[in-house]
Amino acid sequence: MGDKTMTAEEVVSRLASGMTLGIGGWGSRRKPMALVRALLRSGIGDLTVVSCGGPDVGMLAAAGRIRTLVTAFVTLDSIALEPHYRAARERGGLELMEIDEGMFLSGLRAAAQRLPFLPVRAGIGSDVMRVGPELRTVTSPYADGETLVAMPALRLDAALVHVNRADRLGNGQYLGPDPYFDDLFCEAADAAYVSCERIVDTAELTKAAGPRSLLLKRLAVTGVVEAPDGAHFTSCVPEYGRDEEFQRWYAATPWPDFAGRFLGADEAAYRAAVGTWRTERGR
Repeated sequence: MGDKTMTAEEVVSRLASGMTLGIGGWGSRRKPMALVRALLRSGIGDLTVVSCGGPDVGMLAAAGRIRTLVTAFVTLDSIALEPHYRAARERGGLELMEIDEGMFLSGLRAAAQRLPFLPVRAGIGSDVMRVGPELRTVTSPYADGETLVAMPALRLDAALVHVNRADRLGNGQYLGPDPYFDDLFCEAADAAYVSCERIVDTAELTKAAGPRSLLLKRLAVTGVVEAPDGAHFTSCVPEYGRDEEFQRWYAATPWPDFAGRFLGADEAAYRAAVGTWRTERGR
């Protein structure tokens, strides 16, 4: 229950190739991009990634780090389909388990509750069952006899999420409009690492917002990283919105060119590169 603060590099040092890694956020919203960039700077790969995907998936796929992706979608929100993910998928660069959002939620809930699966109606009557031959159905043991999807638990070796505030013990607070599935990612994982815009004293967490905003409980969190602008270029409302101009540039730029410019030695190098990019555009 002591101080759980660490650096992004220390988080990555606890990860390994071949892991199943959950990444929180949603599309191009509140993604733990500082941790994803640290992961990209490492040699870790052959990952099974579980994510409501955005640029986290796009970057890892473009870099060849993903073996299998479990997702309901991969989008940049204002750009409907993440282009670097699309390119990786078109060249056969990864395996895909594509499921309904309700199934995704149930899979995380099953893992969080340490259950092998949860029954869910989502997926019945859709092509999800056709493209996912590994999925099974179960019959209700009660009088209704309903056929349901047996959504397998999405058990994670590790999870990465980003929130607005956290304390040193691992309690995490979101201040935006949506918790996404970040709490379930942490509870479904053997180890959960949380980046945040700012680390504050525990008493400060409830001064700006009520107790319901305390999304992450310290018992489910392994490490905390203070990472200002750590979700850039995705949004982290109310701290900042999505950097639409930068996102458009990312989407239109070949991956080797983007990686060569923005995946420097550390996060300070990334911020410096973004600053130079803005100056070039008169921002």
